[in-house]
Amino acid sequence: MKKLLILCLSMFCATMMMAQDSYLHCGKIIDTKSGKIQTQKTIIVSGNKIKSIENGYVQPKTAKDVAIDLKSKVVMPGLIDMHVHIESETNPNAYLEKYTLNDADVAFRSVGFADVTLQAGFTTVRDLGGTGVNISLRNAIKQGKIEGPRIFTAGKALATTGGHADPTNGNRKEIIGDPGPKEGVVNNVNDAKKAVRQRYKNGADVIKITATGGVLSVAKSGSNPQFTVEEVKVICETAKDYGMHVAAHAHGDEGMQRAIIGGVKTIEHGTYMSDETMELMKKHDAYLVPTITAGKEVEAKAKIEGYYPAIIVPKALAVGPKIQGTFARAYKKGVGIAFGTDAGVFQHGLNGKEFGFMVEGGMPAMETIQAATVTNAKILGMEDQLGQLKAGFLADIVAVDEDPTKNINTMENVTFVMKNGKIYKQ
Repeated sequence: MKKLLILCLSMFCATMMMAQDSYLHCGKIIDTKSGKIQTQKTIIVSGNKIKSIENGYVQPKTAKDVAIDLKSKVVMPGLIDMHVHIESETNPNAYLEKYTLNDADVAFRSVGFADVTLQAGFTTVRDLGGTGVNISLRNAIKQGKIEGPRIFTAGKALATTGGHADPTNGNRKEIIGDPGPKEGVVNNVNDAKKAVRQRYKNGADVIKITATGGVLSVAKSGSNPQFTVEEVKVICETAKDYGMHVAAHAHGDEGMQRAIIGGVKTIEHGTYMSDETMELMKKHDAYLVPTITAGKEVEAKAKIEGYYPAIIVPKALAVGPKIQGTFARAYKKGVGIAFGTDAGVFQHGLNGKEFGFMVEGGMPAMETIQAATVTNAKILGMEDQLGQLKAGFLADIVAVDEDPTKNINTMENVTFVMKNGKIYKQ
C-alpha cells in the first residue's frame, strides 16, 4: 500500500512539474465585446483557459512557464464559422463520388479538411450537413485523436421528399426508394418530430433544415418553399426540447418566412430575401448567415463546362451573384448578421475570404470580426466560453500580421493559432 501511495505521489508531482503557463506578449489585441483595439497586453494561459490579461509585457513567473512573442501581431479570439461542410469539398467528380466513396473514404478525406480549417484560424465551426461522418469527426477531434476545429454538427440535414437535402435526388428509379425520418426526409409533422429525435439519437448538436430548394441539389428549383409552417414549428419545438437550435438553408422568400415564423435561429444564404422578411427576422431575433464566398464560387464554377450537372448551372448563375447584394441590404436594415461561409462548396481553408466580401458589402471590418466571434458564440450558447479574450474563457486565440480594420485581407492569412491552450500554428 505504501509503495502504491509513493508511486501515485510521484506521478502527481511529475504531472505538476510538466504543467506550464503561457505568457502571450501581444502588440495589439481586439476586444470583441467593445469593438476596440488595445495595445501591449499579456494574455496568460493556464491549461486550456485564459487565466488573466495583464497590461504590458509580463514576464513568466517560473522557469517552466513560456513567453510567446506576438508583439508584432494583432491578436483576437479564435474565429467561428457557422456554416461549413467538413466532410466534403467541391470537385468535378463530386456527384459521382456519392456512389463510389465509402464512409471510410469520406472520413479519411475529412481529416485534411478539418486540419486546414483550424490552420486558417477557425477554432470552432458549425457543420450543417453531411452523411453522419461529421459526428465521428467531431468526436475524434474532441478526443484528441486528430487535429481540427471544435465542431457543432447537424449530422444529416432534414429535407422533404425531393427537397434540397433528399439523399436520393438524381438517382435512377430502381434505387430512389422512399427515404423517411431516419434518412432525414420529412413529409408531415410526425415525421418532423421523429427526424429531430433521430438526429439527437445519432449525436447531432444542432438541426439543419432545407426550407427551400437549393443550388447544388440535382433538382429543378433553387428557391421554392419545401416545408410547411407547421412542420417547421414542430421541428423547432422538438429541437428546443433536446437543447438544439435550428438553422434553415433558404434562397426563396416564402420559404424563409415560413422558417422564421416557425422558429429557426439562422437563415443560411437568404438570396431572395424581401424587405418584409428582413423585418420579420428582426422581430423574431433571427440571424442571416450570408455565405457570400460560396455564392461567388458556385457562379465561377458554373461557367466551367461540365463542372456541375446541367440542371445545376442555371441555378448557380442566377443565385450566386445575388447573395452579396442581399447581405448588404439586410445589414443596412439592421438584420442580425452571423459569420458563415459554406466552406466545402469552395475549398476549405479559404474561409477568411468572407471577411473581405462582407466589408465590400458595407459592414465595417470590426463588425465582421464580431460576427465571427461574439455573435456566433452567443448563437451556439457558448457566450461564456468562446468569442472573447477574457479570463475564464477557453484559450482559443489567433493572430494576424496586420490590423484588420485597416487591411481586412489580413484575415486570409492567420499566422498564429491556439485552441484549448495548445498551439497549432506559430
